[in-house]
Amino acid sequence: MTTAVSTKTPAKTTKKAKKPAAGAAAAAAIVNDVPAMTGPNPFVGLRPEDMVSTAQQIGAQCVQEPTLLLQQQTKLAQDLFAVVDGSAPPPCTRDRRFGDPAWQDNPIYRMALQGYQAWRDALTGFVTGSVMDGRSKERAQYFTDLLIDAVAPTNTLLGNPAALRKTFESGGLNLVSGLVNLLTDTLTNQGMPSQVDKSAFRIGKDLAATPGAVVFRNDVLELIQYTPATANVHARPQLIVPPQVNKFYVFDLSQGKSMVEYLLRNEMQVFMVSWRNPTSLHRDWNLDTYVGALIEAIHAIRDITGSPDVNLHGACSGAMTMSALMGYCAARGEKLVHSATLMVSVFGLDSQSQLGLFATPEAIDAARQGSQARGVLDGGELGRVFAWMRPNDLVWNYWVNNYLLGKAPPAFDILYWNNDTTRLPAGLHGQLLDMLTLNQFSTPGALRVLGEPIDLSAVDCDKYVLAGMTDHITPWKGVYRSVRAFGGNTEFVLSSSGHVQSLINPPGNAKAKFFLNDAQTADPEAWLEGAAVTPSSWWEHWSEWLKARSGPLGAAPSRLGSDRHAPCADAPGRYVTEA
Repeated sequence: MTTAVSTKTPAKTTKKAKKPAAGAAAAAAIVNDVPAMTGPNPFVGLRPEDMVSTAQQIGAQCVQEPTLLLQQQTKLAQDLFAVVDGSAPPPCTRDRRFGDPAWQDNPIYRMALQGYQAWRDALTGFVTGSVMDGRSKERAQYFTDLLIDAVAPTNTLLGNPAALRKTFESGGLNLVSGLVNLLTDTLTNQGMPSQVDKSAFRIGKDLAATPGAVVFRNDVLELIQYTPATANVHARPQLIVPPQVNKFYVFDLSQGKSMVEYLLRNEMQVFMVSWRNPTSLHRDWNLDTYVGALIEAIHAIRDITGSPDVNLHGACSGAMTMSALMGYCAARGEKLVHSATLMVSVFGLDSQSQLGLFATPEAIDAARQGSQARGVLDGGELGRVFAWMRPNDLVWNYWVNNYLLGKAPPAFDILYWNNDTTRLPAGLHGQLLDMLTLNQFSTPGALRVLGEPIDLSAVDCDKYVLAGMTDHITPWKGVYRSVRAFGGNTEFVLSSSGHVQSLINPPGNAKAKFFLNDAQTADPEAWLEGAAVTPSSWWEHWSEWLKARSGPLGAAPSRLGSDRHAPCADAPGRYVTEA
């Protein structure tokens, strides 16, 4: 998909859309259309014993609150009787799992769906009405949601009209193919349904294919400089810092979805960090290791471009590393960073966050000990936790596709990247646990980087902060609260999309929108209430913000690298392909 670059300024666009009430209404519509996101912290994981404990709590409530249990049982019996005698209201089919017309037209399927929804409502009503404390109730709701999703009729052959039709049409060949897929996933994917056809893409050909060269390499990272796409470029270079838990090419996906490509077309000099995938030999790598490697990369960029500083861009844990670097520079009085873009990143788990429902002290200790014993936190483990945070989309959807319908998993670039996992060294994993659970970034002096106590309020460069309204990994309110630890000016932008979809947001999507509000308030809800909605991609607004902070235009460099930092490999480099 090729998209055109808009030349409209954000100021004009915002003025046209500056209707706070309409913006709040649009936001409410988006939120109401998405289920509540609760779940485990990916860096902590989800232990079987925590799930067993939660189930025991629910069982204890059945004993302690017999009146509530009887009420829900009575309501369920009444709802099921209404289903049988035909007086039940039509089933809700907003859930895309039940989008097949048979769920409305076939009386057997319609009754099955009505019965399933009645049972779901009774179970949810019991948890909601219980006297458990708030956090325990949220854990119980997560557990019951997993159970409700798992036993959905669409996950069975007889309960899935599309799969049943496919079986009759193919003479059962879909079930044979599904069995092969199941055996393959059991042997090669630890029993999880495959989300993507991994043979459909090649790194450097289909993905991460923007021309460039590796101009610097150390033990921790490779630095890629991309070939300019315009005759003139802005003087100040852009350095993208990806998360350590993923490979860098989420910023350089297929043509039309590449942020690198977009920045190059907008006359930017673009550099990219490609982190090395650590093994147990690198168990001691920690935040100091990564920040130190970034500083080396910035000095290489300064030598190549002649610019005294850079604009930094990072997402998720990459933005946390960036923030540690900026805090270090502020403590040392070094001016290496002119402005920063921080995307979908939280710095701590505040009391209102649901991301760490199972992040108990025991679970945190177990997670720390596990990575220390192995030397790394395996990327596959992270991927499984992410999947079980949205099981309908990332587990059961592929269960139906792969095993019941007997189809091959789709060829989708984002899912390919998502499944191309990396490892975290035990040292950094332990520090991330401390940073998130102890809110070290929000407490001046609580975190030391390369020996310097960090105070983010001393980081006074301009910042552009992006959050995703439907983000289940880094909830937008947590992002909003996190960045208030910074000093200086911050432009907070709220995209209408989720975690990855907010990042990959090229112009041209008619459904894209984002929210802006210049008012300063500690309450994210109050910020959203007064926000203006802009119906376009935030990339366009960001590019204008960035151009104002990227220096004057001049002739693009005629070669990549410099005498001191000559190209040593073509992009995308060596580290991105290492297993």
